[in-house]
Amino acid sequence: MARPRIPKLSLERITDEALALIDSGAQFGVNQLARRLNVRPSSLYTHVSGRADIIELVRQRIVAEGDLALNRSLPWHESIERAFRAQRDIYARHPHALALLVENTVTSPDVVAYYAELAEVLLEAGFPEGEVLPIIEILDALALGFGLDQAAPSDVWRTEDATSSFGRLLARAETGTVRSARAYDLGLSLLLGALRQRLGELDPA
Repeated sequence: MARPRIPKLSLERITDEALALIDSGAQFGVNQLARRLNVRPSSLYTHVSGRADIIELVRQRIVAEGDLALNRSLPWHESIERAFRAQRDIYARHPHALALLVENTVTSPDVVAYYAELAEVLLEAGFPEGEVLPIIEILDALALGFGLDQAAPSDVWRTEDATSSFGRLLARAETGTVRSARAYDLGLSLLLGALRQRLGELDPA
């Protein structure tokens, strides 16, 4: 009887299986991925240079799931708000990937192009060059944090003291994804409001 044919390795298949492995919550590495693909690790190295290269393929795939295009016809803060809502939604679908993404230098061409355009939007809005990258990092951290928040338990806090101010707040609080979405909405609104105020301080006119 002929042996079952193993599908030929390709960057697309490697990315598919790498993302599936990461999303499962299992340990991720070249050896683990090779076992999942039923190949030797050396076979992977004919397509990728190593673990970091695979993570960048996964980053490219994840980012491609959402519409991160910056609408330059909108005011800068509205364009950024739309993009970072989409970014949070992408991260929320893959919370197990986030720790891997933040440990890796971003080199994926499409992802770098997105951040480059974001920098242009902020520069055109009037932010000084020295503040643009920190602003991007702050926005990114908020989206990453709330993407990871999707893996949190439905009830983040619990107290036996229902009569305390905190206990009363918890009794009326939303839970799960509704809680997380509302908190992100508020956080992004506050951050963009602070950035608009900052821009006004830089250029009172």
